[in-house]
Amino acid sequence: MPLPQDERIVSLANDLVEQFHTMFGAHPGYRPAHAKGLMLIGVFKPASGAQALTRAPHIARPSTPITVRFSNSTGLPAIPDSSPDANPRGFAIRFNLAEHVHTDIVSHSTDGFPTHTGAEFLEFLYAAAASGPEVPSPKPIEKFLASHPAALAFVQTPKPFPSSLARQTYYGVTAYAFTNAAGQTRFGRYRVVPELGNDYLTPETVSGISANYHFDEIAARVAKEPVRFKILVQIATHADTTDDATIHWPESRELFELGTIELAQAVPDTLAQQQHIIFDPIPRVDGIEASADPLLELRAAVYLISGKQRRAAKAEDPGH
Repeated sequence: MPLPQDERIVSLANDLVEQFHTMFGAHPGYRPAHAKGLMLIGVFKPASGAQALTRAPHIARPSTPITVRFSNSTGLPAIPDSSPDANPRGFAIRFNLAEHVHTDIVSHSTDGFPTHTGAEFLEFLYAAAASGPEVPSPKPIEKFLASHPAALAFVQTPKPFPSSLARQTYYGVTAYAFTNAAGQTRFGRYRVVPELGNDYLTPETVSGISANYHFDEIAARVAKEPVRFKILVQIATHADTTDDATIHWPESRELFELGTIELAQAVPDTLAQQQHIIFDPIPRVDGIEASADPLLELRAAVYLISGKQRRAAKAEDPGH
């Protein structure tokens, strides 16, 4: 997983990492965003017709071991699961193809992203950080949202609290190009759907849950029985925009079933493993390629830069 050759992308990625540290404080050994998390292991099994979409190696095999990470938003390692800022939740999936060979899916529980480019996202973070309760209206974030309708729509999208991380749908932010053995290419976005269906807590219930409710619940759940999700791909038509994560495709678009993941157990040394693993939003595997979405290379650079910082640090247990 190399850094992009474009120095502007690397510089912007460094600025984003530093802004997260400014907003949430420095927490050595933890991610600057989605700091609080839990890792689990399991297996992926492709659907019977999945090779019609892609020739990727994990689709051609009967099964592939996986490592996943559920996470809360923000760079606060001890953020309570009941905090509104804990949403949207993150869900990253690693398909372990061989030693040091893998491909990943990075998703979160809100469909879409607030900005089209990384530079806009940095503006968004600057505006949010400069808009404390003591700042009079119109605050910088109010001005930003007024001039960026996609960001406003993202902020206003309901972000309910799931009753379990196993009862939440997760969305890939960007589009990818899926190519099958015949050379046919179609663009699509990942959608990870729980076998048990979506289920959410009432506002009254949320206020009473424990600080680590969601992570304790999913660990206890998989200790009793496997947790399953279907990995779907929402297929674009020629009329759909594939290089802008803020633009939604109609729900009438085909949902192609890629396969099923089954989570079997929580990783015992989860803090150490989370500190080490660096997920990659760029597939880097034959049969699935990055689209032209400008967020992809930037996100990969952010993950790599913050990952190297994380690996070099001495982490402390925040209490979970």
